[in-house]
Amino acid sequence: MKDTIVLYPAPGMGHVVSMVELGKLILHHYSSKFTINILITTGLFDTPSIHCYLNSISQSTPSITFHRLPPLPTTSTAPTISPAAIAFEFIRRNAANVRHSLHQISQSSAIRSLIIDFFCTSALPIATALGIPTFYFFTSGAAALAAYLHFPTIHKQIHNSFRDLSATEIHVPGLPPIRAVHMPEPVLDRDDPAYHDILYFSSHLPKSNGIIVNTFEDLEPIPIRAIADGLCVVDSPTPPIHYIGPLIAEPENRSRDHKCLKWLDSQPKRSVVFLCFGSRGSFSAEQVREIGKGLERSGHRFLWVLKNPPIDEKSKQIQELSEFDIHGLMSEGFLERIGDRGMVVESWAPQVAVLSHDSVGGFVTHCGWNSVLEAMVAGVPMVAWPLYAEQHLNKAAMVEDMKMAIPVEQREEDGFVSGAELERRVRELMDSECESGRELRERSLGMRDRASAAWGELGSSTAAVGHLAQLWSGPTH
Repeated sequence: MKDTIVLYPAPGMGHVVSMVELGKLILHHYSSKFTINILITTGLFDTPSIHCYLNSISQSTPSITFHRLPPLPTTSTAPTISPAAIAFEFIRRNAANVRHSLHQISQSSAIRSLIIDFFCTSALPIATALGIPTFYFFTSGAAALAAYLHFPTIHKQIHNSFRDLSATEIHVPGLPPIRAVHMPEPVLDRDDPAYHDILYFSSHLPKSNGIIVNTFEDLEPIPIRAIADGLCVVDSPTPPIHYIGPLIAEPENRSRDHKCLKWLDSQPKRSVVFLCFGSRGSFSAEQVREIGKGLERSGHRFLWVLKNPPIDEKSKQIQELSEFDIHGLMSEGFLERIGDRGMVVESWAPQVAVLSHDSVGGFVTHCGWNSVLEAMVAGVPMVAWPLYAEQHLNKAAMVEDMKMAIPVEQREEDGFVSGAELERRVRELMDSECESGRELRERSLGMRDRASAAWGELGSSTAAVGHLAQLWSGPTH
């Protein structure tokens, strides 16, 4: 029987890609020891791009086998239930499918470990009952992990919804103080089932055999030390933590001929500021026009990835990309005035390739962890503009502890950023005579070298993956 590792990502492209990259990492180092099986849910967040991606991985990496779980419809719920709660319920209803798939895989392979997404905690008791060692793969950084490990303690201390506590600060060991309203979206409303789902997930982190984290020791020493000292988990021992980052996706094949790369080829070295807000980050038409004002007045070259505005003006994220009229969103004459100094790209750009381009000297980001790591590996300094999820946690760590980013000042009630504020931050980041920007660029280049060293022969992440392989090669459970 061949030894195998089973991975179980949450639905959605970002979660699936992160788990696939972990599988590829394991195979890169230990393909002679393990195969990889990945469980894929069916029925929520399914898109043609996910199917295309899975097919391409199956062809390029035959040691990865995908097991598509039987389709489950999403259930209709009251409009007061958040999308996160609907997603968590969908994952929970897949428990029987997960149990059946593990049983099937065990008929032909020895399952050495199950690695689950944080949101897939419902699989933990199943694997425990089957005697399968279970690890979490935490796709954000150590700062966010510290917050989730500490969340059961916070829950006991605070009895109101965080969204109603605008003047309250949350104190997590290893993190700068966080405003209650900046806690991750699923926990803002204590009456939403998603809040209690996150509480359940968080309380089960210490019950696993360990947590694999996509960061590295030199990037986040403060929260890593707080976790190691047992400050985040109060009522039980902290599980072993394995820091195996930075793990980022390889550039997509379709990126090679993208028009923005050809445009970047014609720009001076480190002269372009890149603006991109993840796969779902989106803005109202009013905010789009303010961004345009700030970029135009900054005088700097820019590459801006723009998505269609969300249906709900209060939201800052979309679920599906769709075609829209770029000219209709912009202030009149904007595209004509900027000419070749800037480029606006609809919906998508090859971010890894862009950040690695010599012409790019700064990055305005939503602080999604994958984006943070991609910029850091490329040595590109950042302007932090968090939108949703755990991005405010990431921003606090990036600005105050890592000192890898400059924050934008956001309007209290809705996170709106004025054009004048964006102009100021872009100038601070990109102007050669600005001391704070110069120091930020130097730190970013230094961290790029440390990231490379983490994956060196004697690097911390190399050692962490080796230790995991030893754990998984022990006696069969």
